Amino acid sequence: MHNDTIAAIATPPGVGGVGVIRVSGSDAFETVLPLFKRPGGATALPPSHKLTFGHIIDPQSQEVLDEVLVAFMHAPHTYTREHVVEIQGHGGPLILRRILRAVLAQGARMANPGEFTMRAFLNGRLDLAQAEAVMDLIESETEAGQRLALQQLQGRVSEQVQQARHTILGVIARIEASIDFPEDDIPTPQAQELSPLIADAQKQVLLLLSGADQGKLYRQGLRTAIIGRPNVGKSSLLNAFLRTERAIVTPIAGTTRDTVEEVANLRGIPLHLIDTAGITPTDDPVERIGVQRSRTAAESADVVLLVFDASEPLTEQDRLVSAEVQAMGFKVQTPDEEATARKRPVVIVLNKSDLEQKLEIAELKQLWPEGVFINTSTLSDAGLQHLENILAEHVLAGRKLYSESVLITSTRHQEALRRANEHLEASYSSLEQQLPLDFVSIDLRAAYDSLGEVTGETASEDLLDKIFSEFCIGK
Repeated sequence: MHNDTIAAIATPPGVGGVGVIRVSGSDAFETVLPLFKRPGGATALPPSHKLTFGHIIDPQSQEVLDEVLVAFMHAPHTYTREHVVEIQGHGGPLILRRILRAVLAQGARMANPGEFTMRAFLNGRLDLAQAEAVMDLIESETEAGQRLALQQLQGRVSEQVQQARHTILGVIARIEASIDFPEDDIPTPQAQELSPLIADAQKQVLLLLSGADQGKLYRQGLRTAIIGRPNVGKSSLLNAFLRTERAIVTPIAGTTRDTVEEVANLRGIPLHLIDTAGITPTDDPVERIGVQRSRTAAESADVVLLVFDASEPLTEQDRLVSAEVQAMGFKVQTPDEEATARKRPVVIVLNKSDLEQKLEIAELKQLWPEGVFINTSTLSDAGLQHLENILAEHVLAGRKLYSESVLITSTRHQEALRRANEHLEASYSSLEQQLPLDFVSIDLRAAYDSLGEVTGETASEDLLDKIFSEFCIGK
């Protein structure tokens, strides 16, 4: 049901200065007013979209639950385009739960995850791409990711998708008018007339697709595993990237027994750094679990920082780790190669460069003949800027970082655009083969519907349920 009144705590779990309970639906005002007591005993509905001071009480016992500010907001000028009430109380979990229970006792229903945003979509305030951008905006880990999410929320992605749909619809209309109304002497459109229009639509779709891989980097980031034998400085490297002491560092080998994951900012791209336990044979059951988790982290990574201790000669353990990384499909990537999900690069780091160098580069080059070796010292920060530059150059393959152009950040949108492009390609092929225009129209309609999945106009109910179920409750 989408016409009942729903309620939920809209602020994150935990203790805070302020907590918000959100109520939406046709009976939102009638639900909250009996709970809201104002100084002087006023009972009239307060002005819309203005905070009003008072107390929330338990209607049964008349116990004061909290001192609050309440905003009563009239439809349609609200987030859901329904009547909305937001109760701002103190941010203690017990306080908020008690207020929420009082609201639910008045007849409201507990909101499902993402149900407020789903109502905003169903009531036409947001399209589906904009609704998804709400969660992207909340979860942004860098300023560049935040700006891209805001672009999508403001409708820039939807606008370009709609332009392509409008072009396709124009072609469909020409074809179907000639098929459906032959008695009106509507001339049959010719291939030379339709081809440029289809090409124009395809150009618009390809323009959106061209930045999709880059957009996904800003949204999802790069999983970067720091791999090496024990005590080569992996945890120190993690701390240096983060500019904070996140991982425990000691001279004792094997300090890290589990994976530690944190996010650093690589020129606007979230770099999910995974500090791993040293990969080494061991009889210790705890260390063995840590080593296995290190292997799992490496296998799921987009890029590996393979760390060696430059102050010690190459060891058998170093060779073992190199062999394992190579067996996982990682390779040294030359600067002129384009980074893709299938070419997972390894960057070779020679750490502890502030000490006397005893590692023979010639030996290491036998293991990694095309390797670019980066000397770093986490003690003096030497080489760390160069390492970031190498990551940007090799992982991003020299592509320009964030620009003001619209970038697709969602895998779902990317797949819908790819399907649309395939159908446009098929319709173009049908024209060239001089097949009946019905065949051309079928593929054009499929392309039109694929693009509609981005904005939600042709999205199935199952897809909507899946998307909004991933939202937090209260949003």
